[in-house]
Amino acid sequence: MAEYNDRISIQVGLSGYSFKIETDGSSSSSGWMSADRIFTAPELQRRYGTVEIAVFTPKCALVPLHFFSPENAAQMLSDVVSLGKDDIVDYVEVPHAAAVLVYSNSIGEMLSKVLSETVRNREGGRARPLPELYYMLGQLPVITDYNKILASYMDGYLYLVIAQGKTLLLCNSYQAPDFTTAEYFIFFAMKKLQLNPEVSTVFFRTPLLEDQEMSLYRYFKNVELL
Repeated sequence: MAEYNDRISIQVGLSGYSFKIETDGSSSSSGWMSADRIFTAPELQRRYGTVEIAVFTPKCALVPLHFFSPENAAQMLSDVVSLGKDDIVDYVEVPHAAAVLVYSNSIGEMLSKVLSETVRNREGGRARPLPELYYMLGQLPVITDYNKILASYMDGYLYLVIAQGKTLLLCNSYQAPDFTTAEYFIFFAMKKLQLNPEVSTVFFRTPLLEDQEMSLYRYFKNVELL
C-alpha cells in the first residue's frame, strides 16, 4: 500500500524531539517539539514503512570490529566515557565502517521509549532507539562530496563525523555549551585532519538558527541541512 512506502526519522533529546517524514521523494519536518505533543501529533499516530529513532547520547564509542568482544562492551565504553552504575550498555554493528558502535541511551530521558511504543512500522513492529552517531555514520555513504563533514548539535553537545572518500577519519561527541564552542570543535578537528573548510560543505542533521548558519558560511564553501 502506498501509505506505507514512506519513512519517519525521529530525533530525541533531553529537551524534546523532532521528526522528518519522507514520502515519494518529498519530505517535511516538524521542528523541535515538546513531549506533550506525542499523543496529539497526527503524524505519530500512523504506521510507516520505516521508522528510525535517534537518541542524542554522547555515551558512545566506535570500536573496530576486530577489537570488539560483546562480553567487554561495557568496559570498552567506560574507558572513554563516564557511565553511571545503572547505565545500560548496548552495541550495534556499523558494517560499512567495519566497526561496532558501543553506547548507552541512559541519559535521563524517557521519550525514546514512548516513541518506540507509539510509532510503529506497517507490521506493528517497534523501532530500536539508536544513537544519533549511528545514523550519522549511516548517512556518510550517501554524501557524494569527497570531504564529508557531518554534524548535529543538541542539548549542549556537538556530534561530529568526518570522512574522506570511503575512509572514516573521526566519530566523536564534544561538550559544547554554546554554538560558538561547537564551531571551535569542528574547526579544531578539521585542522588536525588537515581539511580545508573553504572547499568543503558542512552537513547538519539538526536545525540551525539563521545566525548559526551565517556564521558557518563565513568559513565553509556551503552549509546543508539533511
